[in-house]
Amino acid sequence: MTGMRAMVVRAAGGPLQLEQRDLPNPARREVLLRVHACGVCHSDALTVRGGPRPGLNYPRIPGHEVIGTVQSLGAEVEGWEVGARVGIGWWPGSCGYCTRCRRGDAFACLNVHGATGVSRDGGYATHMLAHVSALARVPDSLDAVESAPLLCAGITTFNALRHSGARAGDVVAIHGIGGLGHLAVQFAARLGFRVIAVSRGADKEPLARSLGAHEYIDTVRTDAAAALQALGGARAILATVTDAAAMQAIIGGLGPNGTLLVISAVGSLAVDSLELLVKRAAIRGWYSGTSADSEDTLRFSELHKITSRNEIFPLEQAQAAYDRMMSGKARFRVVLRMP
Repeated sequence: MTGMRAMVVRAAGGPLQLEQRDLPNPARREVLLRVHACGVCHSDALTVRGGPRPGLNYPRIPGHEVIGTVQSLGAEVEGWEVGARVGIGWWPGSCGYCTRCRRGDAFACLNVHGATGVSRDGGYATHMLAHVSALARVPDSLDAVESAPLLCAGITTFNALRHSGARAGDVVAIHGIGGLGHLAVQFAARLGFRVIAVSRGADKEPLARSLGAHEYIDTVRTDAAAALQALGGARAILATVTDAAAMQAIIGGLGPNGTLLVISAVGSLAVDSLELLVKRAAIRGWYSGTSADSEDTLRFSELHKITSRNEIFPLEQAQAAYDRMMSGKARFRVVLRMP
């Protein structure tokens, strides 16, 4: 039988190790994918480091920013054909039977059914199995390596922005211009917002403007909250930073009915409740989304030429890629390219 190669975590906290395996056969309502690219995301640490996660057991193959093609179909798979280009994100699919799935509560599904690369093997491999409901169609014009991070970093920022309540012309701040932020600036600009990029250091201003930002705030020299208030206050602030103090410092930049969108886990935040009351402002968390959201993200990215900036590693160097991402030294995203 033709085999597959995978980078596997054999025990919590252990290294990624190369394994040769037989190709798995897709079960009912599953497909077998030939993986072309897989992003390396900070959330992969949930699998590598281990912890009490639904469905997490070992050995396990991480990876939830996957683009590949359908190689074979299991029983009762309809609407998909061999050779179709597909993407798989954090959402592993829906059982279609439990109350949470029927209500479309995708986040609750993650708590019940787990996640790609956690409850089931992910994309650090040449092949993987996926539930048919987790599949998102990938436009032919999108490059697999350039677009793989859109299945997590992309969908998270795009989904948060389009549900932020902001309208075209509104002031929207993107806090942090890294792996998430560089995509968020592009999405916000194409959605028609007045985009204010916020980050540390004047050196990031040319990049922010090239991505579509209309203004740039250097937090080293300027109080970001005051600067946003001078612009009338932000209708939305998308916080991609991983520093709670920095996130707290910008909340004052919200305008009336403004919303701080938190997409990075930073622990506890101290908030002036009176300020929220006076402004009718809100703080809202946002995670990624479903396969339908992934398709929306990919189509929007195709229409507006939005791509991720990546550092690329071969599959066999997955440990180096993971270490690079976890070190914080990667400027944007890290992606595995399959042989």
